[in-house]
Amino acid sequence: MPKILLMTILFLSACSVGPDYQKKDVFEDRQIAENLKLKGTSLKISKKWYRDFNDENLNALIDAALSQNSNILISVERLKQARTATKIAKVEYLPTLGLSGGYDYAKASKNIGLAADTDYFLIGFDAAWEIDIWGKGRRINEQKKAEFESTYYSLQNIKNVITAEVASTYFTLKTLEEQRRIALENLKLQNDIFKNIEEKYSAGLATESDYRQSAYLLEKTKSLIPSLEEQIEAQKNALSVLTGQLAQSSDQNIQNNKNPINRAFHYNIKNLFDLPADIIRTRPDVKASEKALVAQNAAIGQAVANLYPNVSISALFGFQADNLSRLLNSNSKAYSYQPSAVLPLFEWNKLQNTVQLEREKFQESYQNYRKTLLSSIQELANAITGVQKAYLSNRALTNSAYNMQLAYQAMKEKYDNGLIEYNTLLQAQQDLLNVKTELAGSNGNIYQKLIAFYKATGGGYND
Repeated sequence: MPKILLMTILFLSACSVGPDYQKKDVFEDRQIAENLKLKGTSLKISKKWYRDFNDENLNALIDAALSQNSNILISVERLKQARTATKIAKVEYLPTLGLSGGYDYAKASKNIGLAADTDYFLIGFDAAWEIDIWGKGRRINEQKKAEFESTYYSLQNIKNVITAEVASTYFTLKTLEEQRRIALENLKLQNDIFKNIEEKYSAGLATESDYRQSAYLLEKTKSLIPSLEEQIEAQKNALSVLTGQLAQSSDQNIQNNKNPINRAFHYNIKNLFDLPADIIRTRPDVKASEKALVAQNAAIGQAVANLYPNVSISALFGFQADNLSRLLNSNSKAYSYQPSAVLPLFEWNKLQNTVQLEREKFQESYQNYRKTLLSSIQELANAITGVQKAYLSNRALTNSAYNMQLAYQAMKEKYDNGLIEYNTLLQAQQDLLNVKTELAGSNGNIYQKLIAFYKATGGGYND
């Protein structure tokens, strides 16, 4: 009979109540590929995609961020906690064994009759096992494993985000520095012109209007520089936070290098569509959301298991004696075992509602997964369009800046020969400064759009 009971328990403990997780594909890969106009699978995004920009300073900043950024380090600690929680869950429903010992002395009251002193000694092993018949323990393991995987993918997503943010901040800084260089260059030119106008004005060869307008343009250009320098310092400070360093340390990676913003970065935009169809589904944030869905599905199984009887066995084997010298005697051996089953009756309604609650949480997790997937598709679509349009805009601004430079040179010659009024040259100066500043911003914008594209693909963290 005990063997039959044991076999029955083992058979039942191989079952798990509650729903098994079924993969939730909101959209097929084919649908995603058609929506994004993806045409191939040959483009593989590396986790070190930023090295394609050939900027050693940027590489050093990102390497520092990946090892010292506070958000990444916090996520690493969360991953360690999730791993430990998984280990704890694995042994929670295994039998436990303990060693216990004790001594008890009692002296009874004389008013109850014959009174005697008694000694009681005990040493032995006690064991307990809550048998996982309905699979609650296995569902807990399943949940903790999924939560660990979700935390892992969240860490990968944070690395993707931080990498993109460092690159974006770096190229914003370089754009501002290039715009400051252009402003300083124009300031020198305008200062030379102002001195020339000032000399002519003092000699009565230039009008007061020309003198005042030249002074106006000079001071206006000067006013641009403090604002640019303020923004430059703000970006440097942002980089120091992202890299987990003091500003002085991070400055070492952004000084004394050629500015990449003085030209547009060349990228073959045909590569934008040469991506695998599953590029969205394997993004780390999408995977993290899916694993959270798996974990919540396991929580339903735990709630369902609570509706069934809780079966456990406890046992004791040891030695008992009224004298310490006889404690380990063979005649002092003692053992006991106690199987028990508990079926919740008065909590039945509460437990059923708990199951319903976990199912509703699952639907919420599903909608969150669906939202993350849709947002990821939109993000990549916007990033692809952004890169395309950035290059179109940059091409037009490059031509505009080239033509404006030639026009300014021609007007400068005419002004020096007294063929045009200073107002005409002044307007040309302003237009040239504006278009050069816009072109620097456009060059920087290409980097920003490419960074957004790499980030939208998952940044190479598509495992």
